[in-house]
Amino acid sequence: MELGVCYYPEHWSKDTWRRDAERMVDLGLSWVRIGEFAWGRLEPHPNQLDFSWLDESMDILGEAGLKVILGTPTATPPKWLCDRDPAIYQVDKEGRIRGFGSRRHYSYNSPDYQRETERIVALLAAHYAHHPALGAWQTDNEYGCHGTIRSYGKHDRVAFQRWCEAKYGHIDKLNEAWWNRFWSMDYQGFSEIELPNLTVTEPNPSHSLDFYRFSSDAAINYNRLQCEIIRRYSDKPISHNVMLFFEDFDHFKLAKDLDIITWDSYPLGMLEQSPLPDPLKTQFMRSGHPDLVSFMHDLYYGLKSKPFWVMEQQPGQVNWAPSNPLPAKGMVRLWTHQAFAHGAEVVSYFRWRAATGAQELMHAGLNKHNGQPDRASLEVKQLKHELKIMPKLSKNPAQVALLFDYENMWATDLQPHAQGWRYWKLAFDYYHSLRKLAVDVDIRHPYDDLDPYALVFAPALHLIDETLAKHLKTYCEAGGHLIIGPRSGMKTLSNTVLDNGITSPTLSAWQNLTGIRVDLVDGLRPNVHEKLSWQAQNYHYHTWADIFELLDAKALAHYRCFSYEGVAIAEKTHARGEVISLGCWGDEGFHQAFFSHCLAAKNIEHQALDEALRQTTLDNRHYWLNFSAKTMPSPLGNIPPYDLRLDIETFYELED
Repeated sequence: MELGVCYYPEHWSKDTWRRDAERMVDLGLSWVRIGEFAWGRLEPHPNQLDFSWLDESMDILGEAGLKVILGTPTATPPKWLCDRDPAIYQVDKEGRIRGFGSRRHYSYNSPDYQRETERIVALLAAHYAHHPALGAWQTDNEYGCHGTIRSYGKHDRVAFQRWCEAKYGHIDKLNEAWWNRFWSMDYQGFSEIELPNLTVTEPNPSHSLDFYRFSSDAAINYNRLQCEIIRRYSDKPISHNVMLFFEDFDHFKLAKDLDIITWDSYPLGMLEQSPLPDPLKTQFMRSGHPDLVSFMHDLYYGLKSKPFWVMEQQPGQVNWAPSNPLPAKGMVRLWTHQAFAHGAEVVSYFRWRAATGAQELMHAGLNKHNGQPDRASLEVKQLKHELKIMPKLSKNPAQVALLFDYENMWATDLQPHAQGWRYWKLAFDYYHSLRKLAVDVDIRHPYDDLDPYALVFAPALHLIDETLAKHLKTYCEAGGHLIIGPRSGMKTLSNTVLDNGITSPTLSAWQNLTGIRVDLVDGLRPNVHEKLSWQAQNYHYHTWADIFELLDAKALAHYRCFSYEGVAIAEKTHARGEVISLGCWGDEGFHQAFFSHCLAAKNIEHQALDEALRQTTLDNRHYWLNFSAKTMPSPLGNIPPYDLRLDIETFYELED
């Protein structure tokens, strides 16, 4: 467990660099990320390289005993390059060029930019591969930030046409998969395919889903290009910093080309931009909601089933949310411990010193604009001493898994059918209910090995193929218990209806798994709650309801709605296990009751927790974290506001 910081030596006078490095070491930092936005300083004019300032900075950091994470600078192509090759610019959904003056102003599909990327990354990798301070690499910075995964320019259209031809082989197969017979949308050749923007009304959702897949693949291929170049010169691990609740590319696929997954944790900014209700945002405005942050920790651990890093940890106010409150005293320390409790190896703060100009000047750092320590520095210094006496702990395999998939997100969000529908929110509601029951949760991909888990929750398995249905059935037959959420088993992988009246291998496999057919669906208006009856109690649901027809399953619950009745929850047994299908998006009271019932049936320990108190386990050592402004009781004793308790006796030697 180590600490780090993001540092921009090019922003500051050279006479501050050595003192900065000394202060970093004194604060307990081990890692420093640099270089990810510095292309214009590394190559101020075409083919006129100036690595001297970066050489000097890395020398100083290394001599101080710090390890460097060196970023490739491709997130910010310089002005001379954009002027010379304007076709590298992104084009937005409205057909407008996204030009120079900020960052991420390039298209992944520009051949010119791919060539320039190969050139600058190769030069950087060759120059620094053997520098003694180099500890790791970072490719680019925050792929997709500011809505930059999907571009709608000339190069993007050509690349999409080639992607479609590679996938389908013949245009007739594409027309059939997209159901282009509707509205006379058939294409006669791949060169006719348009991008799904600037249409009179919504574009074909099958077309859009493939465009989303293509755009995701473009970013992943671009990242792979950088990784392959770096590995020709260097054996240091390669990372990329993904973001909070970001959905525009498939992170599971990205992770395959990386050695380390890192992510950028901004709990207060994330809370402000989340779909949580305003009362919760007010309650947690200075701490962040505990489950928003831990959801991302567990998701990014699950991408590779190995420890992750937090590359950018919020140290104070951010500058980019609708409102930007100061964190409560103690929260930077608590967020850091929370990351380690969920399996982080390194937590790095953004940034060392607050910028004195440009877009991020209102963003806090460990140090103020004038270079003097800010409030977070005191908390990091406390962490330095705490981490010295803590034993090395590893993440316990959880008994419960939550399945998460980006393609299901894209498909359902393309056609929400209910104003309140959002895949992230449904997945988070499941996770939140489980964490509020003091249960550790692993987040996995639907096709992952599920055998280690006693209980698996799968919200919105919307897109189905035969392989997935059989994979899940095998898990259940071996003794697994699977809870499938609403809006599942509805579509083929090409985003057309699965149950179209014609029996197919995929439909048969899905019905063999679940024992049900969906008879009707209900897309509710916002803030409308209907009733269902389960175990002689009435509960509420909202947003979405599937009304089941039983094939060879049994009913566990029924709807009590004026407009329809029918089965709301169904169960089918499989040898040693079972599948339970939840037809509706239940409210928190129902999820708490039903999930507790499922946990008890599998003898999984759980208990109801306060909204602001969470428990996490590493190597059978329990972390209890208090995200509130009041003292909270725990099995390890009372926890002061914004503090934690560990069942590690040496941790409290500091207090003596």
